[in-house]
Amino acid sequence: MHDFLRTFFDLHEILQVLPTLLTEGLRNTLLIAALAIAFGVVAGVLLAMLLLSRRRLVRLPARLYVDVFRGLPAIVTVSLVGLGLPAAGIRPFGREALGYAVLAIALISAAYSAEIFRAGIQSVPRGQLHAARSLGMPYLTAMRVVVVPQGVRNVLPALAGQFIIDIKESALVYLLGLGLGQRELYFIAQERQAATYNSSALVAAGLCYLLLTIPLTYAVNLLDRRMREGRRPPVTAAPAKAVA
Repeated sequence: MHDFLRTFFDLHEILQVLPTLLTEGLRNTLLIAALAIAFGVVAGVLLAMLLLSRRRLVRLPARLYVDVFRGLPAIVTVSLVGLGLPAAGIRPFGREALGYAVLAIALISAAYSAEIFRAGIQSVPRGQLHAARSLGMPYLTAMRVVVVPQGVRNVLPALAGQFIIDIKESALVYLLGLGLGQRELYFIAQERQAATYNSSALVAAGLCYLLLTIPLTYAVNLLDRRMREGRRPPVTAAPAKAVA
């Protein structure tokens, strides 16, 4: 029992690594996740519009993108983007590993966000689009002004859930060998664990992830519950029966 506690809950090790986890790791984890979900939202809306197109040649590239990046394990995508692109001479971020890390997670986030937005847009009654078109709006304008805003509102809880997934998947970018100042939570903890052969640093990183994801999970559930309650029709009292 003593060895178990010393390996996983060594207070000295936790206190040694915790300041770096909080000042550097937490900041970069949130940065990667925030940039990834921002890209995912913008690209996801565009991809969803393409997926809903009536033209097969327009739908096919979007469907191929979504299927590929949803089907590949995240660790494969991170490796292909962060290690493969520079090796092939494609270096949009130079030698900055953090840029490739954000791009890899963002590409995955965009694929999942596209399906979220597609479902949200399809949940909007078709009559909304027909009414906008009857007022003389072009199709794209009607989608942008009328349909898409309603679809986005319907999928806000799912988008918040995707942000939580991006936070957790950011741990995979340790493969790219981030430099000092760019390391995220898992990278810092893994370095410490490799140096000390003690897993307490990983436990400390896990606690940091839980401090992020658990409150966000409850916030997502609360948002989802409030939105579902807001969509319920108001309850009206039954008319009183006339007394004979």
